[in-house]
Amino acid sequence: MKATATAHPIQGLVKYHGMRDEQLRLPYHDSISVCTAPSHTTTTVEFDPDLDSDTFVVGGEQLDAHEADRVANVVARVRDLADADHAEYPVRLESENSFPSNVGLGSSSSGFAAAAMALSEAADLDLTRPEISTIARRGSSSAARAVTGGFSDLHAGLDDEDCRSERLDSPLEDDLRIVAGLVPAYKETEHAHREAADSHMFEARLAHIHDQLAEVRNALREGDFRRVFETAEHDSLSLAATTMTGPAGWVYWKPDTIEIFDAVRDLREAEDVPVYFSTDTGASVYVNTTAEHVDRVEEVVADCGVETMVWEVGGPAEVRPESDALF
Repeated sequence: MKATATAHPIQGLVKYHGMRDEQLRLPYHDSISVCTAPSHTTTTVEFDPDLDSDTFVVGGEQLDAHEADRVANVVARVRDLADADHAEYPVRLESENSFPSNVGLGSSSSGFAAAAMALSEAADLDLTRPEISTIARRGSSSAARAVTGGFSDLHAGLDDEDCRSERLDSPLEDDLRIVAGLVPAYKETEHAHREAADSHMFEARLAHIHDQLAEVRNALREGDFRRVFETAEHDSLSLAATTMTGPAGWVYWKPDTIEIFDAVRDLREAEDVPVYFSTDTGASVYVNTTAEHVDRVEEVVADCGVETMVWEVGGPAEVRPESDALF
């Protein structure tokens, strides 16, 4: 009745934007990402008959309102699928991140992935990771890809049979290094997704996104670093254009964000370093390079005056031993 799981957050490469169905969190199109390690979320859950109601605590703070509703959607789906009587007991869920939240580094992806994995284990569900990805998706579409780990592809669809994540094998997994340039600026991804379709740029994005998806799938399979991360860089600009031209005119980037962009392009042109920037809906920047060049790339990003973290490719969500439990 108690289980603990960990999951790594994702960096979107070909990112989804907007939701066809907000309750089921069905995206308009496929999306591809890569998990970042050792950054991770640890989540412990327990179905406990002595509790009066479900309780959800993240980073020491009890969730309420919309954030609690998102977790409740994941719990409800687990209960729908469970045969075990104990899954109907109230659940206690506690979660902690090893990295900053709400700054564009994918904390919701690892959070809901770890929750779905731990809840599935505690409820005695015997599911594959693609099946668990459909549970995590009820909290965050990005979380579906954090369940399967590595380079993963979330397929768009109208139900759980179609809208699930699968892992993409690639020879790039061992060599990829990600320098995260932390630009602390709180952001609200939910609002951006909700109004994405109202941007006059949204239809233009949909028109070219399928070519980008095909390009990245092929380049991952062939191990073509330049094609994968050049496409990811361009997709970041497309995503920002759609976000900034929605009704609210969201502008997530900060001066430090732009400075990192310029530094990355200068390094690429002046020293022929394989390096590309990428952002999700936030001000922080992922800078993608190879193991050979990561020290130089981190130096250049740090010179922009921001905190840096160096990550590798992370694996799938995992159930952890009892000794790792948060309570």
